[in-house]
Amino acid sequence: MQEPRSQGEGLPCIGEPGMQWALKRNCSLAPRHLLGVYAVLFALSIVIGLGFLLVGLPAVLPFAGVELVAVGAAFWVYARHAADREEIILSHGELRVEHHCGRRVDQARFRVEWLRIESPRSDASLVELTGQGRRIRVGRYLRPEFRPALAHELRMALSHERARTAHQELQWEQ
Repeated sequence: MQEPRSQGEGLPCIGEPGMQWALKRNCSLAPRHLLGVYAVLFALSIVIGLGFLLVGLPAVLPFAGVELVAVGAAFWVYARHAADREEIILSHGELRVEHHCGRRVDQARFRVEWLRIESPRSDASLVELTGQGRRIRVGRYLRPEFRPALAHELRMALSHERARTAHQELQWEQ
């Protein structure tokens, strides 16, 4: 079961049914730690470049600057995608998928009555969610051997949610 959150965030509150899967990129170095590494590298390169400048070799300092710009650009790209993730939220008869890639967020919503989950066909393929004329793939941040387990978990949770929704509809009719 997921952590309780406020209803304003679109997630179930305490006592309400719901499940959430958070699939994140394996990030061994957080962006703030990366900034620290870059600061140390920057200081070291500048000190070395200034040392060569003082002994009469001024050409080293511009190359240190070019190196720092290149490394900074690579770190910037890494940091922008370090928090990439997929969130799958099942609640209130609906499955919502959010894919965060850099600053971009793609979102898809499916009614559980119309949703079908297809297991990966090969090691390289993703789990496919199909319904209401749309198709989305999830599991890109999971190792390939765990994708069939994700499909199985989603199917089981979807089955439970369908039964819960049907039970609630029967209670409303009575």
